[in-house]
Amino acid sequence: MALAIEGSGTGIWDRDVVTGTIRYSTAWLEILGYDRGEISQQIEDSYDRIHPDDRAYVQTTMQDHFDGRTSVYEVEHRLRCKDGSYKWVMSRGMVISRDPQGRALRMVGTTADITSIRLMAERLRQSTNLVANLTNQIPGMIFESRRATTGEARMTYVSSGIGEIFGLTAADVGTSTASIHARIYPDDRAMYHASLDASQRDLVPWQCIFRVDLPTRGLCWRQIDARPARLPNGDTLWHGLVTDVTERMEMEQQLHDLARLDHLSGLPNRRAFLERMEKTWSGLVQARLDRVAVMMIDVDHFKSINDRYGHAAGDEVIRHVAAMMSSVLRSNDITGRMGGEEFAVCLPNVGMAEAGRIADRLRVEIAETQAWFEEIAISLTVSIGIAAMLPTDRNGEQVLAQADKALYMAKQAGRNRLAFAQDSD
Repeated sequence: MALAIEGSGTGIWDRDVVTGTIRYSTAWLEILGYDRGEISQQIEDSYDRIHPDDRAYVQTTMQDHFDGRTSVYEVEHRLRCKDGSYKWVMSRGMVISRDPQGRALRMVGTTADITSIRLMAERLRQSTNLVANLTNQIPGMIFESRRATTGEARMTYVSSGIGEIFGLTAADVGTSTASIHARIYPDDRAMYHASLDASQRDLVPWQCIFRVDLPTRGLCWRQIDARPARLPNGDTLWHGLVTDVTERMEMEQQLHDLARLDHLSGLPNRRAFLERMEKTWSGLVQARLDRVAVMMIDVDHFKSINDRYGHAAGDEVIRHVAAMMSSVLRSNDITGRMGGEEFAVCLPNVGMAEAGRIADRLRVEIAETQAWFEEIAISLTVSIGIAAMLPTDRNGEQVLAQADKALYMAKQAGRNRLAFAQDSD
């Protein structure tokens, strides 16, 4: 039996309790890296090899067995190796001889190296703690969702973040995800379900950005990132994360708006104006609009204003013209600063005659209202070119070019006036 135990890599020890000596097998010595003759057989020295943090525990457990309070001695602890490192070991033993008074005389036992097991257990414990912390502490909701081929779905696991993300509890989604679907903003539900169906059908990652309407927070943005797996019965299982991307989406919208804003005039810039005008032209082509007029506006003698009063005064003139446009034009009219002292206006559902009346009113208002820079009143006028947008135009920019030619005609005719494109109605 001793040979069998030695062959398993387990060491044997034999302690004489009366003399305080202990003998070790070759395998026991090899666990700690010793050769025979390099280690003391005194029990006091054996306790010195025990890690200081484990020593009291080992001695107490040993004494309990000596005193008959336990049937066997069994303890996990650390022993110092020859090189100074420590190994985790499992020591088991039993008193095999006692005197008539029951005092322990002889004890034998085994020691097995369990360092790898302890390290694996520690790594598993750390991984478990890490997952638990990530699940409950990181912003968002970690989930496992299962969906049958018939479409019924439920959350088989959700983190505590479901309260923050959807204003729900794990119990609310344990049998059905309908309560989540009810939170989705109506305009986004079709897109949400289409992305979910595609992920289930094609086993592709499920990625979706959508809005939810929460009772306490109102409209918020959410993003789902999850990966699907097909189960043997045909159901689909997703593991993923839902995060709050409201701040990011609002910032992106602000950046989008800023990229299309002329900061001096407060009007849309050339890029934004052209985009909206192209949509208007598409509406005309598709017969959603019956007529559209376009105006190009230019401040007369703007260079002279800059030369006389300075560029800061010129900036004030630009702001003044933009303000006058906003006060005269309708709220659904499309306006923009095209650059320098040029502005453009797109008038949906407005014919040429009405566009002429609107343009002349704007021209008169600007001519009769002075721009103020510090204490200086600056008088100014504008010239305006007008053209009709037609379904036969190649694009929106074609009519803008026609309005620009009409603007040039107004300037050639003496400024402070309007002119119509020659090929417009």
